[in-house]
Amino acid sequence: MNNFEFKNPTKIIFGKDSISKLSNEIPKDAKILMLYGGGSIKKNGIYDQVKTALANHDVIEFAGIPANPEYAVLMEALKVIKDENISYLLAVGGGSVIDGTKFLSAAALFEGNNPWDILVKNIKTDKGMPFGTVLTLPATGSEMNSGAVITRKETKEKLTMGGPGLFPEFSILDPQVITSIPQRQLANGLTDAFTHVLEQYMTYPINARLQDRFAESILQTLIEVAPKVLKDPTNYKAASDFMWSCTMALNGLIQKGVPGDWAVHAIGHELTALFGIDHARTLAVIAPSHYKFNFEAKKEKLAQYAERVWNITEGNTDAKAHAAIEKTEAFFHQLGIDTKLSDYTKDYEGTAETISKRFTERQWLGLGEHKSLSPDMVEEIVKMAY
Repeated sequence: MNNFEFKNPTKIIFGKDSISKLSNEIPKDAKILMLYGGGSIKKNGIYDQVKTALANHDVIEFAGIPANPEYAVLMEALKVIKDENISYLLAVGGGSVIDGTKFLSAAALFEGNNPWDILVKNIKTDKGMPFGTVLTLPATGSEMNSGAVITRKETKEKLTMGGPGLFPEFSILDPQVITSIPQRQLANGLTDAFTHVLEQYMTYPINARLQDRFAESILQTLIEVAPKVLKDPTNYKAASDFMWSCTMALNGLIQKGVPGDWAVHAIGHELTALFGIDHARTLAVIAPSHYKFNFEAKKEKLAQYAERVWNITEGNTDAKAHAAIEKTEAFFHQLGIDTKLSDYTKDYEGTAETISKRFTERQWLGLGEHKSLSPDMVEEIVKMAY
């Protein structure tokens, strides 16, 4: 196992009716900006729960953060923060709202002239405006980590940011919220979390037994509960396992002491930026091709994954590794997730070249766990995913 340091300061408040505990977590004298998305929280009762819990707090609302948090919209929210002297942020939503809130946390205290520099110059945020979250859609793990992904429509870019100052102070996780989530979003959440684990696990053996088994247990749990969650979102036991698996998939624990990949995400973000395809679905498009292209480098771990997660015991290392890729793609299909770019757009010709060019211009010249995946290799992976 590699050397590592690990600190996660986010307080998790998990369970039924836990939104009622919200008022205990925010200073009484705070001026709060409550951020949310398209208004679904007003239909499913979450909005009323939050407002009731914060009845004795000073709260201003900002609605309309889109599914891929858009820079221009966030800049409108930043103006509210400045004009209203906001001192605390509250994200009520899924990963997009939480990611947008992280950007605002950083931008509110940013000393530069252009907040977009935080992303394009990869500026780490050591101290941001304090914020908490009420999770409404399990998927990204953003409720317990310090990373975010922000989109800018005018340039068709989707870039990452982060830093130790961007952990939520607290996150409230009530599994009951999934009862009102559409099937498409549930499938996305399962796919997103599953791929998050693969990005930290599907590299090469490093004798990190506990880390491997942490990762494998999350994958096994998601496979087990996926049909239950999709069939009956009111199944509280399945919903609990689903929600906590999504959080554990990307709260930093399973990536410590082991190599990480993240090439699938880097490429997938480009597909979302170019075509507006759901983030989780871009991951399902790229992952199988990525593993096939990098088969020799990943086959030992793929075979281990085949044995421990999919119970594939027949065949040699190569055979097990190939079967694991097939099983993964079949799992996405069972969730209703298509795994080819042509399933989502007919305008895919030239996409591989565009992404390769973008990576070259950004000097992203070596992706993956070995930092050896060049832009021309990325181009081949994307073509394989057509």
